Amino acid sequence: MCTRAMESDCRIPMACLRPRILALHALFWGLVSLRVFGAALLSDEKAAVVVTKAVTAPCWQLEEFVVAKECSACEGLQSKTIPACSQTGFVEKINCTKSNRDEYKSCRSTKMEEHLFWKFEGAMLALTVVFAMLVVARQRSLDRQASDKVRRQIESI
Repeated sequence: MCTRAMESDCRIPMACLRPRILALHALFWGLVSLRVFGAALLSDEKAAVVVTKAVTAPCWQLEEFVVAKECSACEGLQSKTIPACSQTGFVEKINCTKSNRDEYKSCRSTKMEEHLFWKFEGAMLALTVVFAMLVVARQRSLDRQASDKVRRQIESI
C-alpha cells in the first residue's frame, strides 16, 4: 500500500497514458510477441527441413572419409560443374570409406586465410590511424577552448 507521502510514486504518470505512447507500447509488444511466436513456428519448419536434408546429405557428412586430393583452387570448368566451388572457390576431393564414393567438399586454403588475415590487419591499422587523428584533433580543439576560456577570464578582471 502507498502512504500519503509517496502517493505520486504509486500512480502511473499521465504522460504514459497518452494515446501515442500507448500505441507505441502496443506496437512494440506486438512485434515482440510476433517475433517469439514466429521463431517457434520456424523452429518446427526447420526440424522438418533437417529430416529431409539428412536423406540428401553428402556422404562426407554421414560417414568417415579420406582426403584424396588436398585443398586447391577451382579452375574454370570446375567452378561451373562442381557446386562446392561456389562457396569458397576452393575444393578438396574426398573418398567416403563406407560407400566408396568420390565427392568434392568446399574448403578454405591457407593462402586465402593468410590473405584475409592481412586484409583485416590492414583495415585495423587504417582505423587506428583515423581514430588517432580524430583524438588528436579533438584534444587540440578542447585545449584551444580551454585556453580561450582562461584568456577571457583573465581579460574580464
